[in-house]
Amino acid sequence: MPSSPASTGTQRAWPGLLLAATGAAALSGKAIIVKLSYRYGIDAVTVIMLRMLFALPLFLFLAWWAGRGQRPLTRRDWLAVGLLGFSGYYLSSFLDFMGLQYVSAGLERLVLYLNPTLVLLLSWLLFGRRATWRQFVAMAVSYAGVVLAFGQEVQLAGPQVLKGTLLVLGSAVSYALYLVYAGEEVRRLGAMRLTGLATSVACLLCVAQFLVLRPLDVVMALPPEVVGLSLINATVCTFAPVLMLMLAIERVGPTMTAQAGMIGPLTTIAMGVLVLGEPFSIGLVAGTALVLAGVALLNRWRK
Repeated sequence: MPSSPASTGTQRAWPGLLLAATGAAALSGKAIIVKLSYRYGIDAVTVIMLRMLFALPLFLFLAWWAGRGQRPLTRRDWLAVGLLGFSGYYLSSFLDFMGLQYVSAGLERLVLYLNPTLVLLLSWLLFGRRATWRQFVAMAVSYAGVVLAFGQEVQLAGPQVLKGTLLVLGSAVSYALYLVYAGEEVRRLGAMRLTGLATSVACLLCVAQFLVLRPLDVVMALPPEVVGLSLINATVCTFAPVLMLMLAIERVGPTMTAQAGMIGPLTTIAMGVLVLGEPFSIGLVAGTALVLAGVALLNRWRK
């Protein structure tokens, strides 16, 4: 009996959905690796330098591979790549790593998952792009979830949670600005080439920041465990997810990729409880449900 068109389409979508879900889960592991590194007394400046140092050759290769046979970059392109790399990958990563010193991995992932709502809000504020009342309702649902999870964590961990949440929110805003302004350059350079170039810029900025703020003796005294964790962070939790999510978008489109990516916050909470021993609270679970519901509604109503 021949397969129906619907079942055939579902079968074709499965590889893309699997790539999206795996990429989201691997990306979520970044917070776990960072929190484990902090247990060895390493600060955010050093942790992010190691991650970006090990990732730099991979992203340089990606930029070269995606740019083969393409036109050379103009001065305008280099300026755009520099600004986007600063906002989208350097500043957002640094603020995120700083915030993880004060908040749980689960709350960090929830705040970062507000990204689609921040893109919509910034597009409305900066460019006057139309937003419907339904989309604002979806945003309100997501923000209510973060507030609920935040309130629960303040009770468990104390007032430093506010500082960490604001830092992670700053990271999310910085990356949302990158997404808002990256559209034209993506059309000019292509998504993979732009990602490789912009991330390479961010890697260099993170290494330069370390050289300015920390003595080289810090590197010589690093525990081997931190070096190993940073290698995992750079490959499994940074470079690999970028490739998997881009391949997923190519196969099933951004909407289905975003929907499959909803596994990310759930994965982070599970790993936070199992690996880091973070508390599993009803407030965090309820907040996660609201954030995911808000993003799902936003994706649905955006159509």
